[in-house]
Parts: sequence; structure tokens; C-alpha cells
Amino acid sequence: MKTVIWSQLEADAQTRLLQRPASTTSAELDAAVARIIEQVRADGDVALRALTRRYDGVEIADFRVTDAEFADAEREVDAPLKQAMTEARERLLAWHRAGMASEFEIDTAEGVRCGRLLRGIGRVGLYVPAGSAPLPSTALMLGVPATLAACEDVVLCTPPRADGRADPSVLVAARLCGISRVYKCGGAQAIAAMAFGTESIPACDKLFGPGNAFVTAAKRQVSTVSGGPAIDMPAGPSEVLVIADAGAPPAHVAADLLSQAEHGPDSQVLLLTDAPELIAPVQHALESQLAALPRADIARRALDHARLIVVDTLATAFAISNRYAPEHLILSLRRPREGLSQVRAAGSVFLGDYAPESLGDYCSGTNHVLPTNGAARAYSGVSVASFQTSISVQEVSRAGLAAIGPCAVTLARAEGLEAHAQAVLIRLGERV
Repeated sequence: MKTVIWSQLEADAQTRLLQRPASTTSAELDAAVARIIEQVRADGDVALRALTRRYDGVEIADFRVTDAEFADAEREVDAPLKQAMTEARERLLAWHRAGMASEFEIDTAEGVRCGRLLRGIGRVGLYVPAGSAPLPSTALMLGVPATLAACEDVVLCTPPRADGRADPSVLVAARLCGISRVYKCGGAQAIAAMAFGTESIPACDKLFGPGNAFVTAAKRQVSTVSGGPAIDMPAGPSEVLVIADAGAPPAHVAADLLSQAEHGPDSQVLLLTDAPELIAPVQHALESQLAALPRADIARRALDHARLIVVDTLATAFAISNRYAPEHLILSLRRPREGLSQVRAAGSVFLGDYAPESLGDYCSGTNHVLPTNGAARAYSGVSVASFQTSISVQEVSRAGLAAIGPCAVTLARAEGLEAHAQAVLIRLGERV
């Protein structure tokens, strides 16, 4: 871990300190993903079976999860996990409902009525990873807003286990969200299938969900193809930035840093504090807690490029955070809510000493599919709106056209678009 004093760095050094590590995406990986996509587009299910055999080591005869497999999953998942998923879903429903947009109509002029319609996207594709561990929480995070958005069709892909079945906890989570169209297919090939369709898996209008470098590259590539699907947001390694004052419990801060570091060796972990005396206790707590973690080796590799930054003031810490735009921002402060007004760019914010990032990952009610790699400067986390389109509507009477038509004519002629002007004037019987 690198400990630095911010004020002692030149501007160039400050910029370098906040840079994410270079993307692991290489020309070779991009080329490999492109080949997978083309293979799936050309050969459909035949390609999916060959790629599943190659990357997952299993033979899949029927990609779709059957009713019997759903029933088996219900029996296999223990009651405490089911209860936890049920509770998490209820809080997700409450939070997402509260943030839903609404339709409206308004008279913008006499005889001119404008409004907005909201429609669920026709068919959406959800990707739920299952690499080093299954992620039923991601099924909930994507399934709940998709359901509330009233999408016509929801498709979910998740990699098969070594026995050729989908992880039972993911299936239970999907069923809790009312999703029955689930496919045992993972990796870039699953993204290609949901993007362009195969004999088994239908093409989707928009794709959602995290994944490894292959999945991330596949989502990016299919979204640039003419006629390809939209995607939720740019993706990158998980990250957390903690702003802590002198009263922050070192054990809490260390635990928050490790909860992100254990995601993967490329996870991003930063601590900003105006209390230099906090650094040593946090480092000691990190070492102590690492010794008890099953994924300690992964976390240590992530901590190799962690940054512990001492700042002169908390105002400077907020300025740095906004510049970095973290996926997760934890305010381990004595008056954390006062700091919210200074937050301009972050995926999700956690206030105080009793709001670990883990709660946002699982069960506080907010969504854990968040912008990474600085995308929080312009992107938001997944919400119901992510699964909807907004359609504007205008209804105009003849009196309304007479009232606002001249405005349109003036603007159209200023832009050299006479046909636009005539579309108004002809209706008014004033063609000029």
C-alpha cells in the first residue's frame, strides 16, 4: 500500500496517483471476443455448445432451465438464504418504487398539451456471473427493477456449474423476481446470444449485468454493431473510496477496504483522511483482518496498488473524490450527512460508521450495479428508469398551432429548413 501526503505532490503526480491501472483488455482479448461473437452469430446453438464445452468444461443439451431444475433449486437452497433473499428483495422493491419516474401532461401554451409516456423495454437480457462464486444478489438487483419497469420479456443467462446445472441460489433469486426464462450459458458467448439471438436464446433490446474481462469486452463490442443492443453502462473493476476523519474506527475502515479488495486483484481501494494518525491503525487492522479471510491472497494483490492519502482538509478530500468519481464512496465521518452537499460524482454513498458497503451490495435496498472506472461522472447506477423508455407526446389544436406556430417558423428559417416552416404554414393556410 502506498501512503502519500497530497499537498506534497506536484499536479502531475496527483493526476498519476488517481489513475486507474491500465485496462487488462488487450488487442488479443478483443480479437478473441470478436471471434466468439462472430461464431455465435454464424452458428447459433452449435457454437454455444462448443464454446460452453471449451470454457466451462460441460456438455449442455438444452440451455433453458426447466421447471424441474427450478424445483430442485427450491429444495437445495436452505431456509436462511431464502429468507435473506426475500428480505433483500422487499427492500429493493421499496427503494426502486420510491425512485420511479411518472407519466405527466402539461399545457405549455393554450391549445398545446405535452406529456410523457413510460414504457418498459421490450426484451431485456440480464447476465449473472458465477465465476469464483455465484451471485444471486445480482439476479435480485437486475430482476427487481426489470419487473417494476414492466418489461415485456426478461431473459437471464448464467454460467453452468461443473454438473451442467445453474447455481440453485441464482435460480431461486430469479424466481423471486418472476423470471422464468433462464439459460445455462456464460461468458462472451452468452452476451453474443442475448445480443443477436440463437435457436434457443432470443435477441434482446438491452443487456445488463457485470462480468469478467471477456463479458465486459463482449458487451462493449455488441453495443457498437448496427442493430445491436444497448447496454447498461461501461464496466470496470470494483472500487471503493473512504473519506475518514480522526474519529473513524480503524477496524471499520479496514473492513470496508477489504470488502472491495477481495473482489479481485484489480479492485481499486483508496482512503482519504485529514488525520495522519489514522493511517497506522488502519494498516494494522488490515493485516489483522487479512489473516482471517479465505480470499486473503486476492485481497493482498489488490492492496498492492491501494492508496492511503493524507489531506490537509476534508474539503480537499471531497474534491479528490469528485475527481476520482468512485463506484462506492464511504463517509466515515462524525457528521457524514453534512458532507453530502459536497458529493458531485459517485455511484453510491454510505454515511457513517454503521453503513458498510456490504449492505449496499446485498440488502439495504439500493442497487449494486453501479458505474466504475470514473463513469460516475456521467452515469448513474441501475434503476427502474434503466429498463424503460420515455416517450414524449404533444397534442395541438388549431388555436394552439396559431399561437406557437410563428415561433417554429422563425426558428426553422433561421436554420435554413424551409420545409419545417411550411409544415406549419400550410396547416394555417398561410403558405409563403
